[in-house]
Amino acid sequence: MAKITAAEVNKLRKQTGAGMMDCKKALVEADGDFEQAIDILRKKGQKVAANRADREATEGCVLAGSNSDNSFGAVVSLNCETDFVAKNDSFVELTQSILDLALENKFADKDSLLAASMGSMTVAEKLVEQTGVIGEKLEIGSYEVVEAPFVASYIHAGNKLATLVGLTKESTEAGRNVAMQAAAMNPVALDRTGVDQETIDRELEVGKELARQEGKPEAMLEKIAEGRLNKFYKENTLVEQAYIRDNKLSVEKYLQSEDKDLKAISFKRVGLGV
Repeated sequence: MAKITAAEVNKLRKQTGAGMMDCKKALVEADGDFEQAIDILRKKGQKVAANRADREATEGCVLAGSNSDNSFGAVVSLNCETDFVAKNDSFVELTQSILDLALENKFADKDSLLAASMGSMTVAEKLVEQTGVIGEKLEIGSYEVVEAPFVASYIHAGNKLATLVGLTKESTEAGRNVAMQAAAMNPVALDRTGVDQETIDRELEVGKELARQEGKPEAMLEKIAEGRLNKFYKENTLVEQAYIRDNKLSVEKYLQSEDKDLKAISFKRVGLGV
């Protein structure tokens, strides 16, 4: 049997993030073979992941950013079971490393991200490994991207909420301000054309019923409901919302005040329970 030194145990711990005793046991089981010991720890992670598959991962860390030329942005939500783990520096760093990988490679969807190489394993395998290390279920809860001439991002304090906004041209300050607007006001769509028909039908029906209860003439109900639908658009679509820093302006008008050709063309908002 190979003699296992403290230096070898420490090296394995630094590379895998596993506990000292787990690393020592893995090296003993592998008879000192470093790569085999890593596999043993990964298999332990897989076993832990399977055991925790039915647990809910409702806590986590949500980060957003854009690539070097600001033409591609991504939001990653790495979910775990407890807020204690979510706030751990190493967990935040893991989330950031996954986001960096996504930005560097411009992955279009979550499946592509999970299949991507992260060191000697895929992102999916890394999450399984870290489930074994941390002892909690880990998963990519959400992955959203925006491609535009200029993409701005915003991460709300506490890493529970992040947004992306795509603009027609570069404007760092305006982009951040509108990304903050999307975080604060939670719009249902970019503009009225993006509101789904089911929502429109529901708002019209509610509007007619409220007018009916107010005793309005039946012939007027449709027109009144249309007016209330327009109010819904102004309160719930990003470009029509009142700009939070100057409610005399809509977001659209705010952008035009910065540059007549500046428009928001897309946004994504990802949050944990918000």
